[in-house]
Amino acid sequence: MDILFIVNPVAGKGNCDLVIEKIKEKMDAFHVPYKIKLTTRKNEAEEIAKNAVIKGYEKIVAVGGDGTIYEVVNGMMGSDASLGVIPSGTGNDFVRTVGIPNDLEQALKVIAYGKVVNIDCGKANDRYFVNVASVGLDAEIVKETQDIKKYISGSWAYMGGLLKTLFSYKNKRIHVDIDERKDKKNITLVAVANGKYYGGGMKIAPMADIKDGDFQVCVVDEISKLKLMRVFPKIFSGEHVDYEEVDMHTGKEIKIKSDELLSINLDGDIIGKSFNIHFEMVPKGLKVLVPQDQIL
Repeated sequence: MDILFIVNPVAGKGNCDLVIEKIKEKMDAFHVPYKIKLTTRKNEAEEIAKNAVIKGYEKIVAVGGDGTIYEVVNGMMGSDASLGVIPSGTGNDFVRTVGIPNDLEQALKVIAYGKVVNIDCGKANDRYFVNVASVGLDAEIVKETQDIKKYISGSWAYMGGLLKTLFSYKNKRIHVDIDERKDKKNITLVAVANGKYYGGGMKIAPMADIKDGDFQVCVVDEISKLKLMRVFPKIFSGEHVDYEEVDMHTGKEIKIKSDELLSINLDGDIIGKSFNIHFEMVPKGLKVLVPQDQIL
């Protein structure tokens, strides 16, 4: 029952030493074998997770935010290992959906004694995601935020990315296929949701169920910037779905094509740009550790 903790030392609020100290304290008290590996660069968590699978670790724990989870998941997909999460990032949207406690001690109890559930995953071209993928406005906001985070941290970085993007953003002309439904339109954004939340608590897909084998697809049509500023705060409560410019769809396969390169956001990471993006549902594709009393 060996456990590997993959720790992103720069995630969250710079409390890495305290987190590691608590991991050691609790795992020793629980009398379970474990090891801790710290990442030193982007994408290293994925490499460590791949090696952990080869070495036969039963539980691979992402200690960080949604970006760390994204990397670890891509390293362990297709294996029989279970994903554990110790949230220490600024967004922590995935843990909201699966009910993992933000409290460090309680989260560590889940690692030691939690139950294993099978959840759905998404695949975008050749990369996996567990929460939300998107193109359009929000992907551009994430891209700008990543640049601003070099100078400002936390929610202020996101607000800076939001304001900068809103003033410069131009709607995208796309072909979008959702299962058998085909459409061509100008869009502000398309979010392909496995989980309900993204962007630090925005309820982009209120009806999403991480175990039902379907995506919830939020398509925001062309909208004036003035109205967008009114709609945007509603995303945190899920009330944005009531606006006429917002369409919600259910589907297992989504194809997006455009004449311009689209930035691709997977679980809060910009993985590159493409003219064509193919999203596929991977039903029950990942094992995750959740609290014993959690019902998904």
